[in-house]
Amino acid sequence: MSIKYVASSKLPTPWGVFDMHGFEDNETHKEHVALTFGELDDNTPILGRVHSECLTGDALFSLRCDCGFQLQTAMQHIAEAGQGFILYLRQEGRGIGLLNKIRAYELQDKGANTVEANEQLGFEADQRQYNMILPMMQKINVNSVRLMTNNPRKVKAMKSLGIEVVERIPLQVGKNRYNEHYLKTKSTELGHIMSEYHFSDKDE
Repeated sequence: MSIKYVASSKLPTPWGVFDMHGFEDNETHKEHVALTFGELDDNTPILGRVHSECLTGDALFSLRCDCGFQLQTAMQHIAEAGQGFILYLRQEGRGIGLLNKIRAYELQDKGANTVEANEQLGFEADQRQYNMILPMMQKINVNSVRLMTNNPRKVKAMKSLGIEVVERIPLQVGKNRYNEHYLKTKSTELGHIMSEYHFSDKDE
């Protein structure tokens, strides 16, 4: 396995003090992070999230997506539960990278949806991989999860790696007039479960 654990440290946040564990992929040279909160018991299903990097949403407060809202809400829920984890994976733009994501945004500004934009650039709609999460989960001692996600593909990926997903917890937050079309596309074309959202008939 190419994923190597590097180091751990404390990470104070507005929701409490998490432990941050750094990993490096020797093949792709990508750096991934696992955040843990509280004592994680490998005999108990642990509340968690697998979150792919989104610089625009996570750090720059973009309203074009729901990523930053999901990350902050997941951290809050974990802190309130007293234990949990987040795997933060460096897979910007559903795996196409930051600059290509900006190119895709440019195409979206001209009328393409999020899937069409990726495909017009020669990429698949979603190029993310999840094989790196197994050694990360093993390091933080978690093998059974209550997964916060709207994406069935993440549930399927974890189960295929032998990780038990005992519950999928919806994480439907952050809908606004700038991202309604984006969220609707994720629902209709990428299979994300958005049952709690009402989408207008007219795309934004």
